[in-house]
Amino acid sequence: MKTKSFAEMDCSIARSLEQVGSWWSLLIIREALMGSRRFREFEKQLGISKNTLTSRLNELVATGVMEKRDGEGGSAYAEYRLTPKGRALAPVLMALAQWGDRWAEHESGRRYAFVDRRTDAEISEIRPRRENGEAIPLREIALKPLKPDVRDPSETRSKEKP
Repeated sequence: MKTKSFAEMDCSIARSLEQVGSWWSLLIIREALMGSRRFREFEKQLGISKNTLTSRLNELVATGVMEKRDGEGGSAYAEYRLTPKGRALAPVLMALAQWGDRWAEHESGRRYAFVDRRTDAEISEIRPRRENGEAIPLREIALKPLKPDVRDPSETRSKEKP
């Protein structure tokens, strides 16, 4: 079954999912953040089939999330590295991991933690903040359209009585 494309949707969440919405893509990015560079490393860490890994790596390279480089030190094996666009996904994965730690906890506990490389201290929970740095309680956050809703008029129910 073919998946619907979100590329032309007028929603930044949908367009983001178009580029990195596959769970394999997000897990590949996680592995890259943890230092994996070569095809075999991703394959081993994820237990992913070669065909799926090849497809997802090619998609991530095509969308500019990762780049494929010649192996360091004259190695015959190519390396995959996150681009600045890919590294910018770190807070997204951090928030997703923090949500999973709270709402989808595994019986054996947490396996990973995001830490500050300089201090090795675990990074505190990602929270939306006001311009002054004050955390905004989630109940005070809303998502509102910035443009008029342009849905198909046939989907809109009239408020007039027949």
